[in-house]
Amino acid sequence: MLTETPSFSIIQETIDQSISFEKIPTNIYADSKKASAWVAKEMAKVINEKGKRGETCVLGLATGSSPKTVYAELIRLHKNEGLSFKHVISFNLDEYYPMTPDSIHSYHRFMRENLFDHVDILPGNFHIPDGTIPLAMLSNYCKEYEQRIIEAGGIDFQLLGIGGNGHVAFNEPGSLQSSRTRLITLDQSTRAAAATEFGGIHLVPKKAITMGVSTIMNARQIVLLAWGERKAPVIQQAVEGVVSEQNPASYLQAHPNTRFVIDERAAAELTRIKTPWLVDDVTWNDSMTKKAVTHLALKLEKPILKLTNRDYNDNGLSDLLVQYGSAYDINIKVFNKLQRTITGWPGGKPNVDDTNRPERANPVRKRVLIFSPHPDDDIISMGGTFQRLVDQGHDVHVAYQTSGNIAVADDEARRFMEFVVDFNNAFAIQSDQASDMLKETDTFLQQAHEMDTAALRHVKGLIRRGEAKATCRFVGIPPENAHFLDLPFYETGLVQKNPLGEADIQIVMDIIRQVQPHQIYAAGDLADPHGTHKVCLDAIIEAVNRLKSEDFMKDCWVWLYRGAWAEWDIHEIEMAVPMSPDQVMKKRFGIFKHQSQKDGVVFQGSDDREFWQRAEERNRGTADLYNQLGLAEYEAMEAFVRWKF
Repeated sequence: MLTETPSFSIIQETIDQSISFEKIPTNIYADSKKASAWVAKEMAKVINEKGKRGETCVLGLATGSSPKTVYAELIRLHKNEGLSFKHVISFNLDEYYPMTPDSIHSYHRFMRENLFDHVDILPGNFHIPDGTIPLAMLSNYCKEYEQRIIEAGGIDFQLLGIGGNGHVAFNEPGSLQSSRTRLITLDQSTRAAAATEFGGIHLVPKKAITMGVSTIMNARQIVLLAWGERKAPVIQQAVEGVVSEQNPASYLQAHPNTRFVIDERAAAELTRIKTPWLVDDVTWNDSMTKKAVTHLALKLEKPILKLTNRDYNDNGLSDLLVQYGSAYDINIKVFNKLQRTITGWPGGKPNVDDTNRPERANPVRKRVLIFSPHPDDDIISMGGTFQRLVDQGHDVHVAYQTSGNIAVADDEARRFMEFVVDFNNAFAIQSDQASDMLKETDTFLQQAHEMDTAALRHVKGLIRRGEAKATCRFVGIPPENAHFLDLPFYETGLVQKNPLGEADIQIVMDIIRQVQPHQIYAAGDLADPHGTHKVCLDAIIEAVNRLKSEDFMKDCWVWLYRGAWAEWDIHEIEMAVPMSPDQVMKKRFGIFKHQSQKDGVVFQGSDDREFWQRAEERNRGTADLYNQLGLAEYEAMEAFVRWKF
């Protein structure tokens, strides 16, 4: 785990009778890899049991990012442990419409690349809705798809994901429990979530063919997957809320054999995680006490120092009173802990007692290494702290882990190429190669394409590199302190990246060895919808673990920041760096250096605000929380959690 929040390698595989909030059995695992191993094992058990009886096993399969790790584990079981798919028939949940099977966005292609091409399933035994069926024939086609499921004997094991709005398959909010396989219009939020893969929301199909809720509910066993904190609110509503057509996943409460399998971050809003003292006895250590008291104060909209014995008793926290004696004693303890997280000296304050400060006073001048997954995460996520570290005299380095080239629009890249041609002409610089490259690019961009040319990708990477350099000049670090790692896992030319590899880890290790930092800042923002942040963090964690025995690492602390999508919970924060109105404005101007990411980002996600707007709202929100809890009022704050390796 990255924080002091209790870590659960497997929190619970079955629901304890004392937990009355959850209406669907829910397994919570430390990460998606452990969760996926359990799910794949369950699927293999069903396949093998049916096989022993000489029966066909019928699987309902899902697409999207969530099941990828399950399919990878099924492939491993097939190759290493003899799991056979020869007697498996599968039916996929959905497909975009219209969509050709060979398109990079097609679920036909997704299933071949992520499962079918790697196991021994018979070619005629897997079924995926056909996105090329003429509209006039589609109604009959959907009825036939249902009939094929019935003729196969019904679905034995149905694998599901869940959308941010609660959709299962493409059954959007408003779908009825009696719905069957049909053509459906996609919700705007669903299309926005898919914009990353398609290169913009305008390219995402507006319709899809989907199995209906009733079709899914007829499966004998259902497992729903969810990873990451972005899914936490909708998971809580589905598991603990009322059954509602506004959250189609909640229909699963009525299924006799359904289980949700989720990771810790997706479980964050469940009662047993968010307020565990309401469902079971807890160990009242400092971390749990801080979590309970801040939650109580925010719930009651009272500063911590105004909480009373009655407040604790009326909200399930009488055990805290027994342990500490009075509300006053608890309040003072937690208030002081929160107050000590606030510092205007993120690199440590020299010549003072640092016993209760987040960072060490010595050495006075620290070597600092900020890892930025994309070329703008440093300024967006911790621009105020970045500036403070430079202003206070530390030796600050930034390591940009990826080129970020796919996030540059085609028109933006073409504009730069045209500028080079015009520049050459204006100053009588002979460069036929630049003119030819522009012509070739114009011809290329007029065609449908899945991947940019190498030259176009390189230009896009140069644009983002130039913007990062401009930010570093603006903040005040020398050019040699900006390091562009261009990790290989990212350089596929596609939204889909390669897995983290040994070359990536070695590059990260090399820059850490070169700088020998006293502080490392890394993106712990696993809510990043593109997945790049997680891979970049995994590379840092692996590199640090390999290097931790080296002498210079004994003086190294690792601080994790969040990005534009989420912030640390108030009880998790271990260092909060306040910003004045002037510092907020300066950070905004630093973000503006990334002009290619303004005015409509290629991969905007479901939030259409620009990154400076997201960052300012998040930073002001953090400051407001501290103020609500009764601490000093600041314009904005950037928050960090220390990872103790």
